Parts: sequence; structure tokens; C-alpha cells
Amino acid sequence: MTVNVQNKTKRKTNWQLQEAKAMFSEVIKSAASAPQIITVHGKETAVILSIAEYKKLASPRFTLFEFIQNSPLRNLELELPSRQPESMREVAL
Repeated sequence: MTVNVQNKTKRKTNWQLQEAKAMFSEVIKSAASAPQIITVHGKETAVILSIAEYKKLASPRFTLFEFIQNSPLRNLELELPSRQPESMREVAL
């Protein structure tokens, strides 16, 4: 289902499950320009994304090391309770 709006093609983005199954090729083609939302009994249930959009969402923005380095809590000093030294246990080998 295509509607021309000011020389731009606007495609449908919400589909009932039965309609999405019947028009699966169109749903997939439409996902290239916008996420396609699938509803079941009027409730949004699933979304079909282009592979490019999926890769943007699935790939980490930065590594764990970078996350820790950029954390506002990076220089926070923790006060840990002191521990009593424990004696070594004898282990039979």
C-alpha cells in the first residue's frame, strides 16, 4: 500500500498479523525504509527491521573498558570493611 505525499513515497508501517502474512514481501520491502510493526489482536507484538538498523542496535557502542573509563563513578572511592586475616587450612594430598 503506497501513498504519494509531496513527491515522497510513504509506506505502511503497521500490519495485522494476517495481513503481514499475506503481504510478507511488501512488509520486508517496507522494512528497508522504516521498522514494520506487527500486531496480534490489536496489540503490538513484533517488529521487522532492515538488517542495517538491526546491526546498529545489536552492535555495542563502545567496549566494556570504554564504558568503565567514561563512567561518572570511575573515580569513586569505596570504603570496604577491613577483613581479619584467616589462618591457612591443612589439606591432605
